[in-house]
Amino acid sequence: MRQSVAEAIDVAATQAGIGLSADQKRLTERLAILAQPGGRRLRACRNESSRGLYVYGPAGRGKSWLAQAFFDEVAVPKIRVHFHNFFDELHLRVHDSRDDPRALESALGELLGPSRLLFFDEFHVHDSGDARLLTRLLAFVFAQRLTVLVTSNYAPDSLLPNPIWHHTFEPGIAMIKDHLDVFHLDGPTDYRTQSPHHTTGFASGKWLTVLPPGSYPSADENVTLTVRGRQFPALAVRNGQLWISFAQLCDSTLSTIEYLYWADAFDEWVVTDVPLFDDASREAQQRFINVIDILTDTDTPTTFIATHTVDEFLATETTRPDTFRMASRLQLLRS
Repeated sequence: MRQSVAEAIDVAATQAGIGLSADQKRLTERLAILAQPGGRRLRACRNESSRGLYVYGPAGRGKSWLAQAFFDEVAVPKIRVHFHNFFDELHLRVHDSRDDPRALESALGELLGPSRLLFFDEFHVHDSGDARLLTRLLAFVFAQRLTVLVTSNYAPDSLLPNPIWHHTFEPGIAMIKDHLDVFHLDGPTDYRTQSPHHTTGFASGKWLTVLPPGSYPSADENVTLTVRGRQFPALAVRNGQLWISFAQLCDSTLSTIEYLYWADAFDEWVVTDVPLFDDASREAQQRFINVIDILTDTDTPTTFIATHTVDEFLATETTRPDTFRMASRLQLLRS
C-alpha cells in the first residue's frame, strides 16, 4: 500500500507537469508511510513509523501540493482545514455556545466530526490568543488519536516568534514534537516563480499597471456590502465580480471573517489602487497578507491594479512575518 500511495502521488505530479525533486520524493515516501497496507486507510495504532507529520520549509517548495495529493489519495474520514477558515468557524461556534464551559471542545467535536485524518495547511501562530486556542486544539486531536498532517513555513520551535509571547505556545510546540515527526522540505527553487500555468484560479489573475479606458467603476456603481450585520463600502459588484480598493480592503477594520465571506460570495475580485507595500501601515500590511492567503486557498481569480509592477511592490516588502509567503504567491500572477 505504501508503494501504491507513493506511485499515485508520483502519477499526479506527472499529470500536473511536475518533476519531483529528491527531497520531494523523500517526503512522498514519508507521507506514504501513513497509509496502512491493505487499503487506503490510516494506521489505527501509533508507533514510530505511523506517527503524524509536520512538514515545514520556505514558501513555494511543494509542501501543500504533496500533502494535498496524499490527502486526496487516502479514503478515510478526513478533513482539510486552513488557518483562517478554521479559526473563523471555531470562534463563531464557541461564541454561540459561550455559556458552556466545554464550548471549545464541543465546537471542535462538531467541526472535526468523524474524521480520522486532520490536514492542517499553512499552520502559523502570531497571536497569543490563537496560541492558547491552538494548544487546546492540539490536546483535543491528539487525545482523539487522530492522524495529523501539518504544513507550515515555520519549524515548530519558530512558531509564535515574538519573544514576548513565545512562551505561551511552548506547550503546543512540545505536543507537536511529542506526537508528530518533523520533516524539513527545503531547496533553492520557489516553484511558483517558474509556474507556466495561468489558466485557472488565483494563478489566472493579473497584476496590471494600466486599465482599459472606461473600465474603472464610476461613483454610481459604489455598493455597500453587509457581513454579519456590519456594513462595508466597495467600488462595485459586476456579474459576480467584486471591485474593491486597497484602502477599503485593508485600511478599514476588516477581518478574515469578511474576506472569507466575500471569497465565497464572489467568483472574481479586482483590487485597485494597491500602494507600495512599505507605504501601507503595519495593520494594512497584515490584512493584505491575510487577503492573499485566503484568495490563494480559495483559488479565487484576482486582478490587482497599481501604478507600479508586482516586482516593484515586492521589492519594498518588509521582514514582518509571512511576507515571504505573500511574495511567493504573487509570483503566480501574470503582469
